[in-house]
Amino acid sequence: MSGAPENGLGRREALAAMAGGLMAAAAAPAQAQAQAQVQAGRTAKKPIVLYCDLKVDPAREAEMLEHFHTRFKPVGAKFKGFIDLKMLKLRTLIQGDKLPAGVNYRFQLTYENEELRQIWIASPEHAALWPGIENTLIDRNFHVALFDEV
Repeated sequence: MSGAPENGLGRREALAAMAGGLMAAAAAPAQAQAQAQVQAGRTAKKPIVLYCDLKVDPAREAEMLEHFHTRFKPVGAKFKGFIDLKMLKLRTLIQGDKLPAGVNYRFQLTYENEELRQIWIASPEHAALWPGIENTLIDRNFHVALFDEV
């Protein structure tokens, strides 16, 4: 008798095979979770981004920016679905058709989805705060575009 098990595996080989089996069993839940996350990412709604091209009265720019940064944005950020809000000042148009005359700012709002953005828009807080921006505009008939992230 050689002392080897009947299946032909020595003690070391048998332990290595058992360890490999245990590692594979431990990895299976992690792999399943990763696959579920990938699948959820395929079916999850993606954010929306709203752009408003604004004609802010140059004499009231400081007033608008102070209101935006200290009042409007902090309150909006507390609403469910909020991702980001920026006020961008136009530097120059590099390519493409002309922007409407007088556009000097772009308001950019990113939300988890349009349904949650509508809750913010319909809120008493928005109704109270939006005039602090709108009242600084030369023209209240501004372009508004809603984009879906893809």
